[in-house]
Amino acid sequence: MIVVESALKPFRVMAYVVGCMLLALVVAMVVKYGFGNATPVAVIGPVHGFVYAVYLLAALNLGLKARWSWPYTLGVLLAGTIPLLSFVIERKVTQRVHDQIAVATA
Repeated sequence: MIVVESALKPFRVMAYVVGCMLLALVVAMVVKYGFGNATPVAVIGPVHGFVYAVYLLAALNLGLKARWSWPYTLGVLLAGTIPLLSFVIERKVTQRVHDQIAVATA
């Protein structure tokens, strides 16, 4: 179970980073369409895209090591596309992994 624990930390960090970047992207979109300034989207958009790709790798790594079902893994992967959902999913995934570790060690 140490392998699963080692994959959990990068996932948690990336879930928070993706959530923050997605919120920043939403603000940038409001600035673009509300005030006509496209510069924030041009900067934050590609950064969010790169960070989301790293999140996908971290989540897939955790899902494979924790032996999640494919529908559950897909749901976790898609959580980074909806504002605020990555924060909620991070808590649920962390609890699920901790429960899985507790059952394995008992």
